[in-house]
Amino acid sequence: MSDSIEATGHRTRAPLRRFTEGFSRFLQRRRALRHFARHPLLGALARGHAPAASGRLAAELLSAAAESQSEALRRLDSDMQGLSEAEAIKRLARDGPNEVDHEKPLPGWLRLWHCYLNPFNLLLTALAGLSWLSADARATVVIGLMVTLSTLLRFVQEGRSHKAAESLRSMVGNTATVVRPAAASGTPQAHELPVRQLVAGDVVALSAGDMVPADCRVLTARDLFLAQSAMTGEAVPVEKFADPGDAAAGPLEARNLVFMGTSVASGTATALVLATGPRSYFGTLAARAQAVETVPNAFQAGVNSVSWLLIRFAR
Repeated sequence: MSDSIEATGHRTRAPLRRFTEGFSRFLQRRRALRHFARHPLLGALARGHAPAASGRLAAELLSAAAESQSEALRRLDSDMQGLSEAEAIKRLARDGPNEVDHEKPLPGWLRLWHCYLNPFNLLLTALAGLSWLSADARATVVIGLMVTLSTLLRFVQEGRSHKAAESLRSMVGNTATVVRPAAASGTPQAHELPVRQLVAGDVVALSAGDMVPADCRVLTARDLFLAQSAMTGEAVPVEKFADPGDAAAGPLEARNLVFMGTSVASGTATALVLATGPRSYFGTLAARAQAVETVPNAFQAGVNSVSWLLIRFAR
């Protein structure tokens, strides 16, 4: 009986294996295998593991997680009352704003060149050249106008989309509750400041619904749960504490560290800012993502494939 079941299983899997191998060869011939391959980063997130930060950053975060609160405050020349306004301004000028680096927009001439550089325009340009060599001035002018209009229309539409995206980005402004001593009395007071003005050494207050504005060390916590699925892929909020607890294998596993890019699901806390902007854990991941060469999207790949098909027929 078991032999017959095993033979049936082999007969069932054999057609599936042949279909999979044939489909893989078809994708390789079409150069579309990358659209079906599993990305290493996505695979890591699905298994609940985040990509590792650089060795120096990971060591600094783990060291900050292991030291006592007084040591962490002393190392950053801060205290529970927060930084003074003058010291915060000095550090902001030294370290820069608390912003993750974004991809720089291309200059106008380079964007215009990219708008022109596609197989359709190259094919039409080649046809215009052949028409000019054959003394067909009318065809040369018509094809040249088609290429020019196509390039300019794409350039204008992309420019409008970039402006719309920038206007939407400028309308969104995140703030953070920062503890700063009053200039006259020196008593700590909470201020709502733009996130970009945070510096290392600031003391921030966190509550339910807040986005964590920077990489921080928890100083006090009450029923603090963080949603950090953007960093680790965990669907369930993770509880954070003020005490270090046992030694963690990595920064994201430390129970007293919270990171930019995560949000507070419930509870309240005060935290000491350790790293901001591109020096944060999220900033290093963003820098790595920008370093990867971009590939054409599905629509651009389809247009390119049709263009090359026309070129083959023209030959």
